[in-house]
Amino acid sequence: MKHLFSTLCLALFLSLGLAHAADGDASKKEPSPAQKAQRERMKTCNAEAKEKALKGDERKAFMKTCLSSGKSTQADSNAQARADEKAKTKACQQEAKEQSLKGDARKAFISECVTS
Repeated sequence: MKHLFSTLCLALFLSLGLAHAADGDASKKEPSPAQKAQRERMKTCNAEAKEKALKGDERKAFMKTCLSSGKSTQADSNAQARADEKAKTKACQQEAKEQSLKGDARKAFISECVTS
């Protein structure tokens, strides 16, 4: 009787473990656009390093430069876009102040001003 009970418990635990493992495979996430871009950058930089036949420290330095150059350009353009948007919002707020707009009229004006 003890062996039967032990065998049933073992079978139950094993089946739960297999079911959990199967769920883990189904829940893999799709890579984000940033991750996809990084992978493409890695492929490009690796191909360039291979073409140049770089080895050791030279390759390491090249890869570091290659990978960081793409990232900083994107970060710089994002920062510039945020700065431009902030400046436009500030100008719209100043214009709303000059027109003495209040409440919903001010909100609507600023929203329209920023998007145009």
